[in-house]
Amino acid sequence: QVQLVESGGGLVQAGGSLRLSCAASGRTFSSYAMVWFRQAPGKEREFVAGISWCGSSYYADSVKGRFTISRANAKNTVYLQMNSLKPEDTAVYYCAGRMGGSVYYNAYDYDYWGQGTQVTVSS
Repeated sequence: QVQLVESGGGLVQAGGSLRLSCAASGRTFSSYAMVWFRQAPGKEREFVAGISWCGSSYYADSVKGRFTISRANAKNTVYLQMNSLKPEDTAVYYCAGRMGGSVYYNAYDYDYWGQGTQVTVSS
């Protein structure tokens, strides 16, 4: 069983930055695809960014050029650096992982989820 714990959320003004972290338990972290989803009130959970086992990264169009996903396998941690934040980025951000190494864009493809961390961007 893999446990994921997110941290780093908070309140920031538009144009600011935050870095989210997701710490994973387990010895096979390096073989997992890791992703970030987000869910705003009244909206469906949506894909934000993902990184494969070999380090290939993928982004939603809405965050390309502003967000960067990375992983530190030695620390069992995945990060999401968020720059130039906008009010529409306000949501609960969830870290998720799946074995197999490839990034998928649907939430149901992921076996393990964190509890979520709130990101609020004020205008």
